[in-house]
Amino acid sequence: MRRHGAPLAIALLGLAVFALALAADTGWFDRHFLPSFFLPRAWYLLIYKVVRWSVAAAGLLLAVAARRLAAWLTLKHAARAVPIVVAAALGLAAGELVLRGVHLQPTGWLRSAEEPRRRPDATLGWTLEPGRAGRGTIGGREIEYALDSNGYRVQRPGAQVDVTQPTVVFAGESVMFGEGLSWEDSIPAQVGTLLHIQTANMAVHGFSSDQTYLRLQQELPRFQRPLAVVSLFMTALFGRNLDDDRPRLLPGLTWRPAEEHGRLVSLAGLIVPYRRDRTVEQGIAVTREVLQATVALAKTRGATPLVLVPQLGVENEAERALRQRIFDGTDVPYELAVVDAVWRLPWDRHPNASAARAIATAVAHRLQEPSLHTHSSSSNPQPVSH
Repeated sequence: MRRHGAPLAIALLGLAVFALALAADTGWFDRHFLPSFFLPRAWYLLIYKVVRWSVAAAGLLLAVAARRLAAWLTLKHAARAVPIVVAAALGLAAGELVLRGVHLQPTGWLRSAEEPRRRPDATLGWTLEPGRAGRGTIGGREIEYALDSNGYRVQRPGAQVDVTQPTVVFAGESVMFGEGLSWEDSIPAQVGTLLHIQTANMAVHGFSSDQTYLRLQQELPRFQRPLAVVSLFMTALFGRNLDDDRPRLLPGLTWRPAEEHGRLVSLAGLIVPYRRDRTVEQGIAVTREVLQATVALAKTRGATPLVLVPQLGVENEAERALRQRIFDGTDVPYELAVVDAVWRLPWDRHPNASAARAIATAVAHRLQEPSLHTHSSSSNPQPVSH
């Protein structure tokens, strides 16, 4: 047993690792690694394949070299490994302590000095700093972000959204806000120009669907004559709805505060965003609830509800399956706006002015439909533009 037990155990371990790598096919990957907004699908798959086959090769190496590894793992060599293991453990502990001393923001708010500036909020996690104008450089262009006293994006410093006027209200995150775009090029502003109506852009960078709904709950009562409420959902940003380091809603729309995790654990989750089946299933169910509640909230104020679903590039099978699981069987009216994949800002993944224009045109046309209150998009809507 002493002579054969160790080699056999190492060989079995290697075969188990190899079998696990083979089992982790593309279907497994799509179930546990959700679509990414910041990483192109081709790159995402390439990284997955490299890791998968590297793990498989490591498993085979363990199995083939089991006897030599067992011979090397003598008491003498094992004793040499002890200081290395201790040093690694101490290094991890020191790294955790150092990171705890750094005031890290949630994953939706990584840099405190980023424009537009944000401030903590007990219910939402954070909001944009109201009544100020900031400038940021993106894609080689300097963009001004002006916010009124309520934190809505406006055309210029000092401007104010008139809550007494007929208004189309827009809610969402950085895509809806118009990251890297001038106010005139943003989706809400272009819809306002097309419909000749005032729009209110209350989007906040980094928001999940939960946070978007909670902000609408707070802000929509300000408006005396809301004509429509347009909120944003993207399959590529669905992972945010599963994050627990931000305030979120549980089944039944029960509010829950952000949870604290070890810094190294949070960093590992950011680098390797693996999601359990149970987490994904609950996220889908809660997202359906949130979107339905958003529609109901708009209707209680006499406003037309619409969920905007921008799709930058051709929708792949994983994205289509996720969208259908969230929207099919609900009464949520949504507009799938497919635009050319190259219509993005230089060195950035956000849509450029051409994409925003195509999306705004689709929204404007949809808001003019008399049957919008009861009509939901088909499961295979036509692209906006290419």
